[in-house]
Amino acid sequence: MKKVLITGVAGFMGSHVADHCLKQGMEVVGVDDLSGGFKANIPQGVHFKQGSVTEADWVADLWKEGEFDYVYHLAAYAAEGLSHFIRAFNYRNNVIGSINLINQSVLHNVKCFVFTSSIAVYGVNQTPMVEETSPKPEDPYGIAKYAVEMDLDAAYRMFGLPYIIFRPHNVYGERQNISDKYRNVIGIFMNQVMSGQPMTIFGDGLQTRAFSHINDVAPIIARSPLIKEAYQQVFNVGADQPYSVLSLTQEVSRAFEVDPQVKYLPPRKEVVHAFASHEKVRRVFNPPPSCSLKEGIRQMASWARAHGPCYPLDFKQIEITKNLPSSWAVPVSST
Repeated sequence: MKKVLITGVAGFMGSHVADHCLKQGMEVVGVDDLSGGFKANIPQGVHFKQGSVTEADWVADLWKEGEFDYVYHLAAYAAEGLSHFIRAFNYRNNVIGSINLINQSVLHNVKCFVFTSSIAVYGVNQTPMVEETSPKPEDPYGIAKYAVEMDLDAAYRMFGLPYIIFRPHNVYGERQNISDKYRNVIGIFMNQVMSGQPMTIFGDGLQTRAFSHINDVAPIIARSPLIKEAYQQVFNVGADQPYSVLSLTQEVSRAFEVDPQVKYLPPRKEVVHAFASHEKVRRVFNPPPSCSLKEGIRQMASWARAHGPCYPLDFKQIEITKNLPSSWAVPVSST
């Protein structure tokens, strides 16, 4: 039995990866600070420890109860647009937390470090995004992810720490935090529809993304350290077909059997078109056909209905308000 550590286990992607690791017969220790995840997401059978990977001593203590064969690092605050305005928070959580884990993985001879990066590392005008393309990230979130990718390569060359890097994109599905108004547009739209509000679009809605159901991503990540051909490799993972955000409003409306209601907001600075090539991941992992957008949204909508709408939560640690979209501004308390 392989013993593995999964960070972000109470979150969306981390909990699904934990599901598949358990199905593979692994012993799973899962950690999360519960800043964006929920205990209800944690699969039965996971040994859960609450804490933050940004605390170096706490991370070191995780190894006191035994060694880990593999580390799956999924904990992150993945809000590309917001990352411009929370720069210190972004680098502390997405870089320093990662380095704390890499340090301990080196010290304890972890057999494979699996890291979920993002196609945010590519930047603009590089579609279809392929792994051989030189990254040119446009936002602090993408910069943070690419910094960790480079550090993993350096740790392999200096210390022999094996690694696998995945660049997922626009992943959606059951267990997603739909109360987060800064990221995960499908969850935002579903929460707005269930709350009787119009779906909000920045700009004209013609920006495109290849929305990827979690079942097309999590099984591959979980299985990856068992495949030696994947070691020291970078993989795009997700769906192939891009859709416009405007067309997404139609699909979400159909799943909830309502007429689409849209509210347009001023455009924000973002990559307009983002979709990736997946020839490499298909060659190495031979995954089954991907879930269609219609079916994936139907599944997520069924889950969302069962849980009901959530009140959108404001991010209280905004560091820079200059050029912050007005819809993201945190209301000033009168008390």
